[in-house]
Amino acid sequence: MTLRVTEGEQRGWAVVRVAGEMDLVTSPVLRQRMHEAVADGRRDVVLDLSGVLFCDSSGVGVLITGRRLIRSCQGRLRIVLPAQGAEGSRPGEAGIGGGAHVNKVLGALGVRRLFDVYADVDAAVDDGAAPLPA
Repeated sequence: MTLRVTEGEQRGWAVVRVAGEMDLVTSPVLRQRMHEAVADGRRDVVLDLSGVLFCDSSGVGVLITGRRLIRSCQGRLRIVLPAQGAEGSRPGEAGIGGGAHVNKVLGALGVRRLFDVYADVDAAVDDGAAPLPA
């Protein structure tokens, strides 16, 4: 499976929507897009990972590196990770797709607490909304 990365803007935030699988082969696409966003002057970035069905350690590495990059520019990174699976999950893996897998991986590795995680993009771009508990 491939990784699809699309960009938009909402309430002054750059919104990067990611769908597919984040692995050793595909993760560099997201890394490059995050570098481009920062190079273009974007400091407030939302990564919508609700369409990510699989994430390995290289994908987690890209998320951590992106966090470090944006923080070094005094920017803010928020991640959308629904706790439950969404449509688009692989057959036979109820509740595993749609960002829930990434949430579980980050939690298992003990790095979930590094990120401000929101249930949806609307909450992520709302400066009055609190992140979900780790």
